[in-house]
Amino acid sequence: MKRLAVVVLILLALAGFLGWAIFQDAGYVLISYDRFRYESSFWVFVGLIACLWLLAMAVHWVLGLLHASSTLVNPWSRRHRARRVSKASRAGLRELAEGQWSPALGHLRIAAEHDQQPLVHYLGAARAASELGEYEQSDELLRKAREREPEAGLAIGLTQAQLQIARGQYGDARESLNALHNENPRHPYVLTLLQQLYVQLQDWPALCHLLPELRKHRVLPPARLDELELLAWTAALEQAPQAPAATVEEGQQTFNQRWQAVPSKLRNEPVLVRAYADGLTRLGAEEKAEEVLHAALKRHFDDRLIERYGRVRGREPTRQLAHAEAWLKSHPQNAELLLALGRLSLRNEFWGKARDYLEASLRLEHRAETCAELARLLAQLGDKERSNRLFQEGLGLIDGANGVRLPAISNG
Repeated sequence: MKRLAVVVLILLALAGFLGWAIFQDAGYVLISYDRFRYESSFWVFVGLIACLWLLAMAVHWVLGLLHASSTLVNPWSRRHRARRVSKASRAGLRELAEGQWSPALGHLRIAAEHDQQPLVHYLGAARAASELGEYEQSDELLRKAREREPEAGLAIGLTQAQLQIARGQYGDARESLNALHNENPRHPYVLTLLQQLYVQLQDWPALCHLLPELRKHRVLPPARLDELELLAWTAALEQAPQAPAATVEEGQQTFNQRWQAVPSKLRNEPVLVRAYADGLTRLGAEEKAEEVLHAALKRHFDDRLIERYGRVRGREPTRQLAHAEAWLKSHPQNAELLLALGRLSLRNEFWGKARDYLEASLRLEHRAETCAELARLLAQLGDKERSNRLFQEGLGLIDGANGVRLPAISNG
């Protein structure tokens, strides 16, 4: 109330002052230009200016009111459209994270078509369409994303490759990733997807070729890379002899070339040496396989290699047996070595020695394959009863390892 009273007093004072000024002197205003002539008292002119200013303010207020009302009434106004896009974007991204593919596709398509930065919405909509099995629609959405944001080719290409892998379209995914790799040879995620694809395709030579880049750009932890490198080269060697060749010599030459491509630091790994020896055996170079295994065992004794050494036929079986017996001095309680000695003795037709070695191995470790070797030898020597018993024991060990229990066999 006090503030209102002060305002009223000020207005009365101004009105009184204005009245006094008008009474003192009406003033005179003349505006003349060419044939136009305006003349009036000064205070009338001031009143006219005041009326024009009030009219301008009224027009401005009415226009503002009309704009505000049109925003509320017109659903296609810019402000309302922005709210609709924002709402569709939030709903679509949430539904995409929840796996609600169909509503996510609808909302994200709306957001992509009206947003100024539609990339995220197009990529999400493409994923939702792919999950729904709408592959053509998914590819079309990615094409639109390229048209709207051509500078985001890497992000779009990665999304496309991921969707192709998820669909099982490995050939298309390989083309997509190779194109991305040519354009972005150092990109870690491109390299990661290529590595995963090669493992999925079991394309071990391609993975071996990629491994130096993976290590150079530190795409995976060193321990994981070491493990992957060993796996890839082992599988590449195991796969190599299966490739068709015109002649045996050509096949052996191709296989040896692959062995020479193995990094030197890996050539002493037992698992790789064993894969190399197995490949040579399959290609008919069993004598070479024996030499490779013997050289590796001289450097480092390993159960996996001695098991293979007992299976291959060397150039001189007697000498091969002697080599194995020499290792027995430093490994007298090794069941794998004793089994290999039993097999080598069988190859040399030393039946008594073979029986001793096999029984010694069986006492140290009860294994199905040792039972089978000894059972065959005993059958050959005429001990049918124990041979049959050992065969049954071996079968029991195999079925027991597979979780199957055999019924007891009656002696009657």
